[in-house]
Amino acid sequence: MSKTVKKFETEVQQLLDLVIHSLYSNRDIFLRELISNSSDAIDKVRFESHSNMAVLEGDPEFKIKLIPDKEAGTLTIRDNGVGMTAEEVERNIGTIAHSGTKAFLTNLKEQNVAEHPELIGQFGVGFYASFMVADRVILVTRRAGHDRDAGVRWESTGDGSYTIEACDKAGRGTEITLHLKEDLKEYLDEWRIRSIVKKYSDYVQYPVVMDVTRTEVPKGVNGEEIEGAGTIEKTEEETLNSMQAIWTRAKSEISEEEYVEFYKHISHDFDKPLKTIHYAAEGTSEFKALLYIPAHKPFDLFYPDRKRGVQLYVRRVFITDNCEHLVPEYLRFMKGVVDSSDLPLNVSREILQEDVQIKRIQKNLVGKVLSTLGEMKEKEPEEYCSFYQEFGPVLKEGVHFDYANRDKLQELLLFESTTTEAGAFVSLEEYTERMAEGQQEIYYITGTSRAALEQSPHLEIFRKKGYEVLFLTDPVDEWVVQGLTEYAGKKLKAADRGDVSLASDEEKKEQEAKQEEAAKQYGALLQFINGKLADRIKEVRLSNRLTDSACCLVADEYGMNANMERILRAMNQEVPDSKRILELNPDHPLLQVLTAIYEKDQANPRLADYCDLLYDQALLTEGSPIKDPLRFTRLVSELMVSDGKTLTGR
Repeated sequence: MSKTVKKFETEVQQLLDLVIHSLYSNRDIFLRELISNSSDAIDKVRFESHSNMAVLEGDPEFKIKLIPDKEAGTLTIRDNGVGMTAEEVERNIGTIAHSGTKAFLTNLKEQNVAEHPELIGQFGVGFYASFMVADRVILVTRRAGHDRDAGVRWESTGDGSYTIEACDKAGRGTEITLHLKEDLKEYLDEWRIRSIVKKYSDYVQYPVVMDVTRTEVPKGVNGEEIEGAGTIEKTEEETLNSMQAIWTRAKSEISEEEYVEFYKHISHDFDKPLKTIHYAAEGTSEFKALLYIPAHKPFDLFYPDRKRGVQLYVRRVFITDNCEHLVPEYLRFMKGVVDSSDLPLNVSREILQEDVQIKRIQKNLVGKVLSTLGEMKEKEPEEYCSFYQEFGPVLKEGVHFDYANRDKLQELLLFESTTTEAGAFVSLEEYTERMAEGQQEIYYITGTSRAALEQSPHLEIFRKKGYEVLFLTDPVDEWVVQGLTEYAGKKLKAADRGDVSLASDEEKKEQEAKQEEAAKQYGALLQFINGKLADRIKEVRLSNRLTDSACCLVADEYGMNANMERILRAMNQEVPDSKRILELNPDHPLLQVLTAIYEKDQANPRLADYCDLLYDQALLTEGSPIKDPLRFTRLVSELMVSDGKTLTGR
């Protein structure tokens, strides 16, 4: 075949322009792409050799060699894979014979490139990445098993045309020489090449080698350096990649030390992982996964811009360590690798976006992780409690966001409660099993800490009745209970929202009669207090939940409580205006004193002060700031002085 000049198909030129100028934000991946192509070519010749050993041509040692030449300004990637014929070169590089690719290009013209991944790895896009760093590319190849004069030489500057001609080539395989652009000669430096191979191609199953020259001092017979002998340069072929993809090996072949060592390597954690999950998925989506649950949360667990900890590989080739759709946000603490054997890549290979296969992998991963946590909770409760103390707040996010797995997630939740010691937990299942006789709902209260909640006046009636109340002290809990409204047919109800009635049928009659009598006794006073505090409260009413305290503030059934307001303010969010209900304990002596003062002199200015004190007192007991602390302390001081005078007769 004589030397022929040909033009790229229009679609190829468009694709080439896109690859060079639009699709890849990181030039380093050109080498990953070429090494990956070489690895695929070696796979093919290995497969063919099973039925025809002649294709190996007496060269069974597979390898991919990188040859940097600083004087010539070239980087060569050479493999002894299957190679190509002239027809295959033109079909794979010069033309696009697949209608799917043409349709893809049409979409790229009309819409945003970054938003439309397409599975076109098989169309030679990896090879086009060469033109990101090179202004001239030469490819020399020969199909395995063909004569040496059946070689093909292809050359292009990426300007719309290429030349192709026959040539002699001694060995099978492909050799690609990149004439690097003047400002990109850094890709000839040994350290640069090593770092790229280590990051992207470390687990490629064939050796990626390079000749490395070292300056040495000659040594004598005894191994000591010969003084005054000067130095010599010694060149040796070094393998740059480890080829040790631990996740591809059988579990029975891997020791615990190897698992731990690999975890420390990918996580940069000095401690052992809490749990190791190693499995292979088969069926509609085939992949291998080696995942770890860390023993401790990292410092950046709640940083919004932190990267996910699960790395994605495709046939041992590193793709990304930040694939957003590989694991959901609430499992962001997981570390490890996922290696897909059939995952099709998008154009960039570096920005895998949402894809059907990725969704399948995610579903499989989530199911495996949640089932592992479920087994740990059942069979290793102490170990699970250790995990939950570290990652419980993150896991809870899934209850709010992952509707499909909400049933599984709710079984993994743990809470402290009024009946557990500090640091001990109860599950929803355990809670429902030990519910008091006659109890119909699961009660909870949200706040900043257990210590603060234990002092809440909202819990008084629950303690009296012997009802357990869950302490929800993580900020995310306010959103968790919006998604988790019931468990095992029992509704979840906030102890500090809405009306609470824990009375039995018989007790209700007695309670209603008592309330009716109290309403008559205190009705006028309640009306007075309501008028004085109208700008701050929704209403004032007698309480069913208070047994010792004089008052408390209660949100509506679906209203915003004090804890939610605190969280929103901490997030710099606007807090909508909302008024809560002031509940007063009809059995508290304070109410009787206020009634007596009111009945004696409704115009007494002290009554307005007492209304303010009641409201401020309710604010303090729920942990909210009072509007005028100086006035509050002055009023308390005046009361103390007044009371003191009464006691001393002065």
